Amino acid sequence: MTNSLDGKIAVVTGASSGIGLSIAERFLAEGAKVAVFARNAAALAEIAKGREDSVLVVTGDVTSQADLDRLVTETVKRFGGIDIVVPNAGIAKVVPFEQSDAAAIDHQFGVNFTGAVQTVRGFLPHIRKGGSVLFVTTFLTQVGFPGLAIYSASKAALKSFSQTLAAELAPKGIRVNSVAPGPIATPIWGGIGLPADVLQAVATQVTARLMPGAFGEPGDIAATAAFLCSDGAKNIWGQEIVVDGGYTIG
Repeated sequence: MTNSLDGKIAVVTGASSGIGLSIAERFLAEGAKVAVFARNAAALAEIAKGREDSVLVVTGDVTSQADLDRLVTETVKRFGGIDIVVPNAGIAKVVPFEQSDAAAIDHQFGVNFTGAVQTVRGFLPHIRKGGSVLFVTTFLTQVGFPGLAIYSASKAALKSFSQTLAAELAPKGIRVNSVAPGPIATPIWGGIGLPADVLQAVATQVTARLMPGAFGEPGDIAATAAFLCSDGAKNIWGQEIVVDGGYTIG
């Protein structure tokens, strides 16, 4: 590791597993202190074990404004100003179009878009000049997968939002970017709502288009996130970096 985030204070939501966990671990390895937020208190406690001076654990749900307010309050009380916000918490559910009623749409948009946006809005007064906001979108904003229209649309909205927010926050010296994971081996795949045999068939089909010949790892996204939030990326503003094993150009 390069200690590229030495002295920085970061917030990562959805930090209990998958990409969020990997980002939190990478940030800590790069020298940052991190506030980790998710619903799974036991998993968050594991992150903090043995490094309580560097980790703040806050449990809650990004769809709860009270929980987000508490995250902001506890983080600022513990660490003061903030340098990095990664509103990573997200869900993906397969919902056929004919079943995409308002409740189904609100469910995924509530976490993936509104939850992410409100997380950043809460921390905005406390992000220091030179700070960074990093949204987590998806390669599915560029390709179509049946049943994932709501999920993809929620992330497409987030991509558009991040580009506009980059222009709005630039005068404050705050950079805004996003990282778009491709097929990554995380627990989210097992929770999208497909039967095991169908999920395996989809995975086989997807893998055939990946240039490395395998799904990516959460650490691939974490490494990109660490770079984008470091001073080494000081001239990268309003960009979406796609980390997808070449899927979208195959």
